[in-house]
Amino acid sequence: MSNRTDHIITPQEAGTLHGLFLARVKRTPEALAYRHYNVQQTEWQSYTWAQMREQIARWQSALQAEKLSPGDSVAIMLRNCPCWVMFDQAAMSLGLVVVPLYTVDRPDNVAYIVNDSAAKVMLFETEEQWLALRTVKEKMTGVQRFVALDAVTDKEEPRLSYAANWLPVAAQLQPPFAATAAQLATIIYTSGTTGKPKGVMLSHANILSNAFGTLATFPVYPEDVLISFLPLSHTFERTLGYYLTVMTGAVVAFARSVPLLGEDLQTIKPTVMVSVPRIYERVYAAIHAKLEEGSPLKRKLFKLAVEVGWARFLCQQSRGSWKLSFVLWPLLNHLVAKKVLVKLGGHMRAAISGGAALSPEVSRLFVGLGLPVVQGYGLTETSPVISANPLNNNFPDSVGQPLNGVQARIGAQNALLVKGPNVMMGYWKNQEATKAMIDADGWLNTGDTARISETGHIYITGRLKEIIVLSNGEKIPPTDMEIAIMRDPLLDQVMVFGESHPYLVALAVVNPDQWRLLATQLGLDAGQPNSLHDLRVQDQALKRIALQIHEFPGYAQIHRVRLSTEPWAIENGLLTPTLKLKRVQVVAKFSAEINMLYEGH
Repeated sequence: MSNRTDHIITPQEAGTLHGLFLARVKRTPEALAYRHYNVQQTEWQSYTWAQMREQIARWQSALQAEKLSPGDSVAIMLRNCPCWVMFDQAAMSLGLVVVPLYTVDRPDNVAYIVNDSAAKVMLFETEEQWLALRTVKEKMTGVQRFVALDAVTDKEEPRLSYAANWLPVAAQLQPPFAATAAQLATIIYTSGTTGKPKGVMLSHANILSNAFGTLATFPVYPEDVLISFLPLSHTFERTLGYYLTVMTGAVVAFARSVPLLGEDLQTIKPTVMVSVPRIYERVYAAIHAKLEEGSPLKRKLFKLAVEVGWARFLCQQSRGSWKLSFVLWPLLNHLVAKKVLVKLGGHMRAAISGGAALSPEVSRLFVGLGLPVVQGYGLTETSPVISANPLNNNFPDSVGQPLNGVQARIGAQNALLVKGPNVMMGYWKNQEATKAMIDADGWLNTGDTARISETGHIYITGRLKEIIVLSNGEKIPPTDMEIAIMRDPLLDQVMVFGESHPYLVALAVVNPDQWRLLATQLGLDAGQPNSLHDLRVQDQALKRIALQIHEFPGYAQIHRVRLSTEPWAIENGLLTPTLKLKRVQVVAKFSAEINMLYEGH
């Protein structure tokens, strides 16, 4: 790939997010824009940029018929698909403010966001969603139109329309509302681990500057194919997996679902992947689980491939010298690396990780096998990218260097403070929360503690609020320990606890396949819930945990563990829609179990 930039539409040329789309259609109307799986026709289908414009005109016409005014809000509750883009672009062409919703959020939370943002039209997809929304529809009095993508009917709700009937058969795209870059484009509600979600106000300029700044660090080209599976309601996917690709003319293929991601990777053969660490961790765990089943020779060969590949990476980055072992790489690449990377489609040139911390062991494995994983960092409140690792200056254990135009410094209590064109306009109808986060000089407090190296790379060291203080005064960042523990394939989810107690304990959800293997080895019935409490299982789990956290200080050891087979999920209120742990809720739900872990000690 070259360093050319002639394919990029600049923020100045775009003006607004809809202006960006219009500029792309003008430049490359017949180029491929999107691929998606049509369930009715059971096949993959494509849209060019010109075809997308034709569809957006229909959505624009339907929204115009609702007699909305510029500045009004509309809500969208769809999985990733071309209709998400069509609705978003049509709304912005009319000067409307788009409020994305998570498809699996709790109905009461949806009602709160819809009411708080004063959304007048709400687009959703399935009958299942409507059955959930029906329970709170009386609370959503401000909504004048519910639009269902599927053929959903409800005689008791006159506000409900089926999209196929609501949309005109054809329409001409009307000239857009004369919005400015500084105007509000979207309100994105942060899925707080405590309290009500807050609406982050982002302008057109916030998002355009952020996508453009990311490209200077991580180039994307028209010939690139990105696979989209993180929800578009998440700013990370929306900026990098949607607006950035319009800016560059790259192709986006919408994956069917995360469970089918393995198959879709084989079909789509993406060149770039944007993901949260959990996906990379799952692949890492699956690789190691398979290695455990293989021969000692296979394990040695794999380890050698990663070691040689990592040394080559350091040499290429000018941080290591040439080694004689490099002559083995063509063979190791053929026997090991290619066979692993073909599971990701075989064409991946780079992968971006963000949204949470990625374990250095996981990134070392992928980098060693020849797939550069670059870690970035950001918040919804920063549109979202603050920093990222360039491919040619990649320190995988860091979250990279600040984007062009973004300033970063260390404040009181080692808090990471940032300032730049990507910093939000503020929280919707919440000046108090805005002032608490952004000072008078425009510096935003990320809430994370960090250090900045001599090379300008940022290293996140913890959360200001997520520090466990043991009864002896020792302080422990639980997230770091949880990431380390989850390297063991037996444990899918982990929460470390110990606030005001003499030692640490852990709650953990086991991986079903790995649990069946362990139960068989110990002569236990994996289907019996009591088997998890067998002393031999507890002993095995604690040994495996200790192995993963041996680098932590002596006081940061797990003394007891409580295992479960029931996953923590959004639906049971234990995860946020961005899959972050709701610590307060987990502690409340398992308070009796936690108390038992401290009994007799």
